[in-house]
Amino acid sequence: MIVITTPTGKIGSRVLEIVVAQQDTSGEKVRVIVRDPGRLPEEIRDRIEVVTGSHGDREVLDRAFAGADAVFWLAPSNSPAPSLEAMYTGFTRPAAEAFVTHGVGHVVTVSALGRGTAVAGRAGHVTASLAMGDLIAGAGVAHRALANPAFMDNLLRQVNSIRDRGVFTDTVDPDHRLPTVATRDIGAVGARLLLDRSWTGTGEVPVLGPADLSPNDMAHTMSDVLGRPIRYERQSFEQLRDSLTGHGLPEPIVQGYLDMMRAVNDGLNEGVPRTPENTTPTSFREWCDSVLAPAVRA
Repeated sequence: MIVITTPTGKIGSRVLEIVVAQQDTSGEKVRVIVRDPGRLPEEIRDRIEVVTGSHGDREVLDRAFAGADAVFWLAPSNSPAPSLEAMYTGFTRPAAEAFVTHGVGHVVTVSALGRGTAVAGRAGHVTASLAMGDLIAGAGVAHRALANPAFMDNLLRQVNSIRDRGVFTDTVDPDHRLPTVATRDIGAVGARLLLDRSWTGTGEVPVLGPADLSPNDMAHTMSDVLGRPIRYERQSFEQLRDSLTGHGLPEPIVQGYLDMMRAVNDGLNEGVPRTPENTTPTSFREWCDSVLAPAVRA
């Protein structure tokens, strides 16, 4: 029995898609925790068990984890929380206890690059995510944290600006090349770990995407794919603060984003050498063709 949280999110839905597609050969039962079952793909609803509710709720977790062998765990970044601790370890603590209560053997989580770097302790959301991983590992389960850089899919938050102004923003230097990954590839790695549970102990699995890219590299590719000039504007941290505050985020959460982006500039995502094992297939051009362009043209 595999339990999947956030099954309608970008990463969780990809995990669900792959795990269900493998059911005939794997023999795995699949259970999901979801607030709105109506958002699940209709074609798979009769192949899975559904527990309705929040995966931050102890009663929901007790129902979902009963008989579970493995869990895909993702702390939702859009949940209302007064602090980073509440968003990550606070939200996850009931699950860590439920892993023990129900004898869950394997847990795969979504985390971030940065562990072991000089800035890991002052990287805002990343620091809190790493602490969440430590909490889960301390529960005695076999644990793998998917250690990710920035997501290509984060650009979807700027679709209106890309469409209307031909501009996207970030806080990194225009020519600073960094790893970036498609969420579909993160989900694929997570599904592979859930289906082949021969691993033991605790550790991280870096997921680096296919190549390091700078904002200027990305602008060039977007311009080619969209058939119009797209340019990058570097945003100051003060501008980023104003933007996040304008979306109504609590000050500790805003500060967490600022600290994370400062840490990115200081090498947070550059501590893991690229290897064939941590390089994933979806190129930025392919992602732009299949995801960004349809969104811009919608």
